[in-house]
Amino acid sequence: MREMLENICKQALDSIAEAKQSNDLEAIRVKYLGKKGQLTQILRGMGKLSPEERPVMGQLANQVRGDIESALSSRVKEMEEMTLAKRLREETIDVTLPGKRPPLGGLHPLTTVLNQVTDVFLGMGFSVAEGPEVELDYYNFEALNMPRNHPARDTQDTFYINENILLRTHTSPTQIRVMEKQNPPIKIIVPGRVYRSDAVDATHSPIFHQLEGLVVDKNITMGDLKGVLDVFAKRMFGEKTRTRFRPHHFPFTEPSAEMDVSCVTCGGSGCRVCSNTGWIEILGAGMVHPTVLEYGNIDPNRYSGFAFGMGLDRVVNQIYGIDDIRLLYENDIRFLSQF
Repeated sequence: MREMLENICKQALDSIAEAKQSNDLEAIRVKYLGKKGQLTQILRGMGKLSPEERPVMGQLANQVRGDIESALSSRVKEMEEMTLAKRLREETIDVTLPGKRPPLGGLHPLTTVLNQVTDVFLGMGFSVAEGPEVELDYYNFEALNMPRNHPARDTQDTFYINENILLRTHTSPTQIRVMEKQNPPIKIIVPGRVYRSDAVDATHSPIFHQLEGLVVDKNITMGDLKGVLDVFAKRMFGEKTRTRFRPHHFPFTEPSAEMDVSCVTCGGSGCRVCSNTGWIEILGAGMVHPTVLEYGNIDPNRYSGFAFGMGLDRVVNQIYGIDDIRLLYENDIRFLSQF
């Protein structure tokens, strides 16, 4: 039995030394020390030995078990160290190398142009005002001289939430809200999203952006309006840009006008973009209607004012030569990355 124990010990230690993976070590443990292992089988035959041999063989068997378990433990630790060393070699990171910059986005062309327009008007002493996009019918229509059943409402197909609440169709309601809370002089611009039930095509969208302007003070004239807008046009489209005013009708201004700028593409000589007219319509404007001033709790006999409103999307298209408004809202990275 001594010889058998010594052979088992030698075979087990040799196998442990040659093992390459942790699975091999587990198989060796089961083979020699498991419930049906070779060493276990020998220990079960101890009862056949004489009383004198039993303690000697028992001590030897325990020594063999201990040697095998110790060798297994050492080999497991050695394998773990080898695995760690291999990972450290293969996964070494040079912390002195510069990091990889993640791709960064940029400003949307609408945001870029809004910032530019805002800077122009801030430079002329205007301040920025904001109003709610979910608006009351009173502020969106009635206080702007468009009572219920007024035909001017027909031109603004509207998203109504209920009879008195709607998505604003223009940024003009903020004019009334500001006049209610602030005494003249007033000099504001109001940028923001607006909504109309328009069919989507190259020039129409149910959601778009406007920028409103309002000035109220004593002795404000149409000449002040033309001067401000002429400065705006030259700052945005170039110093050679010309402007012209054409008579128009808006319920909230009187007199009213539409303003054109000389075509940015052809400089006014005529091209496809301006339909060979040399002009591009850019905004509507006029002197604030006395009724609108009264709705804003301002005495029209003491004060006058002018207002204007432009489609920001149209300004963006002019500056960048974009011919389809849908491109501004599709979020196609191939298009936006050009800006």
